[in-house]
Amino acid sequence: MKENIYDLIGVGIGPFNLGLAALLDPINEVDTLFFDQKHEFDWHPGMLIEGTRLQVPFMADLVTMADPTNKYSYLNYLKHHNRLYPFYFLQRLEMPRNEYNHYCQWAANQLESCRFGTKVTSIVPIGDPVAHYEVIVEELETREVNTYLAKNIILGVGTVPSLPPSLKGMKEEDVFHSSTFLDHTERCHDAKSITVIGSGQSSAEIFRELLKARKENGYSLKWITRSQGFFPMEETRLSLEHFSPEYIDYFYDLPQAQKDEIFSGQQLLYKGISPHTITDIYNLLYEQSVGGEKMDVTLMPLTEINGMKEKEDGTGYELECRQWQKDKKFLIESEVVVAGTGYRPLIPKCLEDLNDLIEWDDKGRYQVTKDYRLRLTKESDSTIFVHSGMQHTHGVGSTNLGLAVNRNKIIINELLGKEIYPVLEGNIFQQFEVEEQ
Repeated sequence: MKENIYDLIGVGIGPFNLGLAALLDPINEVDTLFFDQKHEFDWHPGMLIEGTRLQVPFMADLVTMADPTNKYSYLNYLKHHNRLYPFYFLQRLEMPRNEYNHYCQWAANQLESCRFGTKVTSIVPIGDPVAHYEVIVEELETREVNTYLAKNIILGVGTVPSLPPSLKGMKEEDVFHSSTFLDHTERCHDAKSITVIGSGQSSAEIFRELLKARKENGYSLKWITRSQGFFPMEETRLSLEHFSPEYIDYFYDLPQAQKDEIFSGQQLLYKGISPHTITDIYNLLYEQSVGGEKMDVTLMPLTEINGMKEKEDGTGYELECRQWQKDKKFLIESEVVVAGTGYRPLIPKCLEDLNDLIEWDDKGRYQVTKDYRLRLTKESDSTIFVHSGMQHTHGVGSTNLGLAVNRNKIIINELLGKEIYPVLEGNIFQQFEVEEQ
């Protein structure tokens, strides 16, 4: 057993924990480790489609919103790869998605605190009150098991793809989540018919990619969503102020039932389609219809899928559909189905020994304090911070890359008990909160 007690151990190395590691790197006062079972940093590899880009400006990198001089900034990455002028000439705020992945890999490879190919199998509280945690870690290549001690824990395990019950149990090569699209492009091109489900950014990017390749490969193509239309993400300037520290503070203080109601009505703040993607799709549809050419392409809003079964002849699937506004049921056939049906929070198995220590709400969700600590059922001298699974407490900004750095500033200041990175106020023009008179 390693007797050294680390100040902080991180579970998962996605963008949020990677940014935390980068901001902690120049601080000599803390001893930290971050573990991830992937063999290297790889951010949504199944969706790194050529031509896609982040939906936030490049300033939402790992560190800039806390410390623009930090060596792990995106601009420093560009300098080291001789890409400052090309990005300058690009005249765009958003970086390509595959470059964001490469940028994060560049940072992760330099951070000694980040350990890939390692799986945290359990976290055990030690002491009463809890004085620290015992973290059991398996080296996946050697199967060696090591035990580490940590004063504090930070969970950054992210989300996992979500498939609705109506699509489960089918052949994985035919019916798959959008997160694995690039693994199935050859299957798509060989198919006679493809259906894309969902009206978010991922579904739109996949539909665009399949639409570009449709003529060459000759398949029919459908795009179905339960939503009332294929709407753009709300990206007007004042709407973006919902992704601010001030709005998080306002939202957090609301009653939980009201938060759930508000969040359910804010989907276009985080689930819509980038306007440039919609423009690309419409341009392709227009160009492919020149001369009155009949396209075997269908876009169907207002349509829910209530069931699915394989055809008796084994040539594809029947989808049981319903146009819900008029309550009309119908069937469509498709050889391949791509489900852009979103993600759900992941509660990792390594927390099993902490289940009785963590406070859960009546829907099985973490109870999270405003400063990103899990609420515990008994007194503890140690803290479990969390990066994910808190949309119900902190709202639409909880998964936004642009707010990740602000969250990391708060966590670092709490961890060290002093202000390392100032948390700035007065960031927006709107006033969500008012004083009662």
